[in-house]
Amino acid sequence: MNDPLGDMLTRIRNAQMRGKSTVITPASKLRAWVLDVLADEGYIRGYAKTSGANGHPAIEIGLKYHNGAPVIRELKRVSKPGRRVYSGSKDIPQVRQGLGVSIVSTPKGVMSDAAARAANVGGEVLCQVF
Repeated sequence: MNDPLGDMLTRIRNAQMRGKSTVITPASKLRAWVLDVLADEGYIRGYAKTSGANGHPAIEIGLKYHNGAPVIRELKRVSKPGRRVYSGSKDIPQVRQGLGVSIVSTPKGVMSDAAARAANVGGEVLCQVF
């Protein structure tokens, strides 16, 4: 698999289109850090580490809905393996005039765009959520 984070985002999008309450994805530290930001911002209910097929570590993500519609309307991968996108602290893009969240991997950890601006750090823009 070339893009594990992109795979997780696609699994979340597909599960929400089908109306599933949970989705399972292989576990990694980067995925867990991104899920921490999504949970802190209120886009998912939470996640739990489990064991998936063949005993490999996995993460079960609890998806969130409001009046039957998914809370996450748009989930887009920005920095891809073929084209990395980096931004300084002042240049981190806002999603829908601040209604959405950009998730940024910084030297101080994976954080939301607002937290990165407050900490005055830039980094790789991983994805955008609205």
